[in-house]
Amino acid sequence: MQTVHSHDARIPALGFGTFELSPDAARDRVAEALDLGYRHVDTARAYRNESGVGEGVRKSAVPRDQVFVTSKVWQDDFRPADLAKAVRASLKDTGPDYLDLMLLHWPNPDVPIADSLGALEEARREGLIRHYGVSNFTSALFEEAVAASPSPLVTNQVECHPLIDQTRVREAARRHGTALTAYCPLAQGRVVDEPELVRIAAEHHATPAQVALAWLLADGETVAIPRSSKPHRIRENQEALAVRLSDEERAAIDALRSRHERVIDPSFAPDWDPPGGD
Repeated sequence: MQTVHSHDARIPALGFGTFELSPDAARDRVAEALDLGYRHVDTARAYRNESGVGEGVRKSAVPRDQVFVTSKVWQDDFRPADLAKAVRASLKDTGPDYLDLMLLHWPNPDVPIADSLGALEEARREGLIRHYGVSNFTSALFEEAVAASPSPLVTNQVECHPLIDQTRVREAARRHGTALTAYCPLAQGRVVDEPELVRIAAEHHATPAQVALAWLLADGETVAIPRSSKPHRIRENQEALAVRLSDEERAAIDALRSRHERVIDPSFAPDWDPPGGD
């Protein structure tokens, strides 16, 4: 399994996302994904399916110490006492003795970032979590978090796919040796009809979705966590690991970023980075 190295974390590059899966569906699809070869599962308190994820991990034939489990704390629980309770609730629901990675799900300007990261550091020292990071942080917010964090942040999980320009958050992560985790890596299905991806997919006897995932994983610094409720799509996504794109193909896909089409943009989102680099 391809892995991304971020400080002392070794994160399986292709993970299985569980957003919008019910606990029962999460249980079954997680078990199937692990049996297909996935070794990274992503969930969150807000998904309300951590118990199903934990059941799926136990249902599979893969030993727990070979599975990288990520969860996230919701904004309402960023104050230290609340965050500590949320971490323990995640552990109770997922079932293992520890979580491999815990993230702050969205920025919360009402709680000092140093306080939240300090609480995650305490959970790490207690052995409840092994690593921590952030999600949906802009490049500026990520820089603030790095400066305030007692230990290295191992990822910033953001929307990332061929149709959005995330150059600035990529550059910020790279400056600090931090992995970027791409959620919504298929732009909720928009990539499958993109002509350039369709063309490249035909050259590789692959699907446009597989090409989009291969493009994300090609730099060795990015983790992708596609979600599907369909077993054949879960297998298809896993097979993206075998797709090797040429430099010319990667450049052609890079050019699509200029469209800067964001899919996930709730009312509480931060002021996103503009397209382009520094």
